[in-house]
Amino acid sequence: MTKKGLQLYTIRTLLEKDFFGTLKQVAECGYEGVQFAGYYDTPADRLKEALNEYGLKAAGSHVPYEQVTGDGLSQVISYNKEIGNDLIIVPYLTEEQRTDLDAYKRVAQELNKAGEVIKQQGLQLAYHNHDFEFQSFGEQTPFDVLLQETDRNLVKFELDCYWVTYAGYDPLSLIKEQRDRVASLHIKDMKETNGVKHSTVIGEGTLDMKGLLTLGKDLELPWFIAEQEHFEGELMEAVALNSKKMDELLKA
Repeated sequence: MTKKGLQLYTIRTLLEKDFFGTLKQVAECGYEGVQFAGYYDTPADRLKEALNEYGLKAAGSHVPYEQVTGDGLSQVISYNKEIGNDLIIVPYLTEEQRTDLDAYKRVAQELNKAGEVIKQQGLQLAYHNHDFEFQSFGEQTPFDVLLQETDRNLVKFELDCYWVTYAGYDPLSLIKEQRDRVASLHIKDMKETNGVKHSTVIGEGTLDMKGLLTLGKDLELPWFIAEQEHFEGELMEAVALNSKKMDELLKA
């Protein structure tokens, strides 16, 4: 059964002030797991203890490309194994790392190498998209290259439904086409104000949230990850509302 998690990047400003207290609040909002975007200098054993105390599971870790493909990979694997996380996700590429399709091919090869090491340790590597992976370079997009040049057993994808839509693509169609490559979904709705697109609370935007949740459930994906980057009120109020809206849509 697909579980509900929160990408902690959403509330990074709160975590910086009170890491454990904020994690506890996330659990109180009804989330079953959290996806990390940094650990705030927390030892792995202490974080595992807190997750157990609050009834939370690790729903993935966003780890910079340089750490995944560099000398720090063994430490990344060790830390994540200790906190009970089995999904390591590359969240972003800098402009220098994605200058052209050849650059993406080099990235793909590095991801394959890292993915093999990660797989040998019983974990899975995934890549998280933004909109720039869907920019056309002739007849191909960087996303096409990443799909084709990475080993489907070693590198999966965490599809951010907001950014797929932002780039002009249909996330539902993409998930159906690449169902065996999708490890997780970022569930983030989109609103347009004065011609500017921005994220909003689930169910208050233009994405087919119910369709995405239903499809993810049918595919038995392990996690739906709520994320929001733009807010009109208090952060934790939005976090709680996203949890409530997701529950309502899953039950409808």
